[in-house]
Amino acid sequence: MVSTGKAGDRKQGAASFGRAAARLAKHVEKALAPSDLSLPQYRVLVLLGDGSAVASALASKLAVSPPSVTAIVDGLVARGLVNRRSDGGDRRRVTHALTDKGRRVLSEADADTNGRLEAIAGHLAPRDRERAIEGLRLWPDAMDSYVAASLKS
Repeated sequence: MVSTGKAGDRKQGAASFGRAAARLAKHVEKALAPSDLSLPQYRVLVLLGDGSAVASALASKLAVSPPSVTAIVDGLVARGLVNRRSDGGDRRRVTHALTDKGRRVLSEADADTNGRLEAIAGHLAPRDRERAIEGLRLWPDAMDSYVAASLKS
């Protein structure tokens, strides 16, 4: 969309970003079906793929409440994808980590998701495809910076 600089154009452009993100999320959900993962479960596995974490840290990174994380993690624990360990120094503090099975499922889910998004991007002209994929790669850094800045304020 080309903006004329008018307020209405900016509002519509912003709406299209949100709508594109919502449509992409739906495609990610569909790609996760073979792994039998919901999008929230996948998000937790992705974060734990970077290392173990306590519920409050997961909640902060996911921008949800700690009880929401607990509910999601309960399902992942029941499936053997995540384990919980009490912190030696504080029994109330529980650390979550991927199991070997959790790492395998995450790897499969990543491959399925990447495959679906690459297939969608394959319908773009080569230059646009590269730009779309590069644009997606930039968002995690932007979101991490945004969350870190919001925690400081």
